[in-house]
Amino acid sequence: MSGLRSVDVCAGAGGLAVGLEQAGFEPVLLLDDNPVACETLRMNRPRWKVLQENLLDFDPAEHQETYDVDLLSAGPPRVKSNATVARTETHEEQRLLEAAVLLTHAIQPRALLIENVPGLVDAPEFVTVRDFIHKELEHLGYRFEWFVLNAADFGVPQDRKQGVLVALKKRYFDAFRKPTPTVQEHVPVGRALRRSMAARGWRDADRWAAQALCVAPTLVGGSDNRGGADLGPTGTKKAWARIGVNGGTVADEVPEADFVWDPGLGTPGLVKITDAQAALLQAFPEDWRFAGRKTARYRQIGHASPPPVGEALGHAVRRALGA
Repeated sequence: MSGLRSVDVCAGAGGLAVGLEQAGFEPVLLLDDNPVACETLRMNRPRWKVLQENLLDFDPAEHQETYDVDLLSAGPPRVKSNATVARTETHEEQRLLEAAVLLTHAIQPRALLIENVPGLVDAPEFVTVRDFIHKELEHLGYRFEWFVLNAADFGVPQDRKQGVLVALKKRYFDAFRKPTPTVQEHVPVGRALRRSMAARGWRDADRWAAQALCVAPTLVGGSDNRGGADLGPTGTKKAWARIGVNGGTVADEVPEADFVWDPGLGTPGLVKITDAQAALLQAFPEDWRFAGRKTARYRQIGHASPPPVGEALGHAVRRALGA
């Protein structure tokens, strides 16, 4: 494959970037304001140029290698509904989303890819931000499509719906087709984690895996303003409990040989997953490492876009560009 050049902003731990890499895109620059996420990127891909900076402060004129790239990709923090914004008194997520679109004006990529919440695609509470994006892209001469993908349809052992915007310069758009599922059957949690659960000799690993026959609930990274890592809100924790997992925390290690798995005992009888296992549920490459302490590692993982989705989107964009 001939290499295509990309810029990835709000890159996080690199889920979208590594997926696009597998589709043949080589980033000339990755941008994120989180120092631990930047360390993760540099640790895994020393050749990548990683800039620790807030997108709102980024000046592409100081990084002219970003001009005229094939693809601008962005995975900004999840935008919130107006009701949530009113409670938290922050518009930061929406400003970052809009900044990613405005960057298109400056660097003129052939294609733009943004991944965010499913509601951004068609929910009434996001109509204002969609209108802003539509007007900007139409003014710049791009055509675009909104759609929702579920990572489970691409071999990720997790029910993770993602809202996606793909925009292309007009001459490329008619050739674009959104990705179609790459697997016929979803990968259940038990199959994805059985080997790692048995890594320290846990005798119940097979028994646990045999009943964990659904995909995982959506992993939630949480906020840096909260305490330690857990697997999500109350409803998500209940879904984990139904497959024998304690969603209230993230373990330091997989279970030892003599751990008694007995959901009838309540929380003490439920197995915990580690941050490394969470990375498997996001379908990161097994050799992809995460910087920071446990909570910081888990939050990077939970916020990431699963690489197989990025790869599928990358192939779809690549075909539209005729590369």
